[in-house]
Amino acid sequence: MKAIIIIEYCPKCGWLLRSAYIAQELLTTFTDELEGILLKPSDEGGHFSIRLNGRIIFDRKTQGGFPEIKELKQLVRDLISPEKNLGHSDKTKEK
Repeated sequence: MKAIIIIEYCPKCGWLLRSAYIAQELLTTFTDELEGILLKPSDEGGHFSIRLNGRIIFDRKTQGGFPEIKELKQLVRDLISPEKNLGHSDKTKEK
């Protein structure tokens, strides 16, 4: 079963473009693993969260700021396709 991501954002804060960028990056990286991404305007001011199959994997208010795209890709990969190589976006391996 392919994963579904929901990005809930505050439209009053102007976070639609940020949400669309994140969606684009995830859809490009996880073409075969994702069913789709829903961009959902929030009724709550200042809200920004990312859910994967209903589970919150990022929340701006509890984690602070916004996710770095590299770290978000690693998190999503670890949850839906641990064997996937992210190329230059992958974690640096300790020697």
